[in-house]
Amino acid sequence: MHATDSTPADLLRSTLAADPSRPLVTYYDDATGERVELSVATFANWVAKTANLLQDELSVEPGDRLALLLPAHWQTAVWLLAGSSVGVVVEPQGDPAAADLVVSGPDSLQEARRCGGERIALSLRPLGARFPQPPEGFVDYAVEVPGQGDRFSPYVPVEGRSPSLVIGGRTLSGAQVVEQARGDAAALGLTAGSRVLSVREYDDWTGISRGLLAPLAAGASVVLNRNADRLDADALAARRESERITHTA
Repeated sequence: MHATDSTPADLLRSTLAADPSRPLVTYYDDATGERVELSVATFANWVAKTANLLQDELSVEPGDRLALLLPAHWQTAVWLLAGSSVGVVVEPQGDPAAADLVVSGPDSLQEARRCGGERIALSLRPLGARFPQPPEGFVDYAVEVPGQGDRFSPYVPVEGRSPSLVIGGRTLSGAQVVEQARGDAAALGLTAGSRVLSVREYDDWTGISRGLLAPLAAGASVVLNRNADRLDADALAARRESERITHTA
């Protein structure tokens, strides 16, 4: 990573320039049997498309507040980095009524209706599939995002001192997010090539850092595992071996 990286989006750009083909995010859901692996290039493409959706289709501006009502999922990781790319202030599990826009999974649609701004819904179905029936009052992410551009350039440059993430009641700038992610990576002993297995949710700093930002800052990769409690000890050990896990969160 570059010493000049001052936002999470900068970390992704540096990672993409260094090694676009290596795995970055692998996702398991042991309730559905789903496994998805995204290289750095594929993940960055999703981030660019999502950022273009925010900026061009939804007219979101830097400083707008986004309530992110999603579980730990590969698409949640995409939204965290897309928000950073645009300069949106992302609040995982934030109050939709206090947000300028909300991004919701299928289990939080009723809560998300409290947002008076744009509402985006994700089915969280395998392979990023759309809803069988789009939720009324919501933009279906899977319908809108494929047609967006594969490259993103913000209309207004995003500065590291600008607010980026609200977590645990604290508002962190992009630079603070990067600094804390780097500190966590060092404390965990992550290096380029490390592979982190995370069974944590994205509802606090520890979950987001260990499940995305610290590996990104270290040039490592992450395996997100939802519903891992359905695995017995032997199955979880086999997964650690097959995925070449070096660290567990």
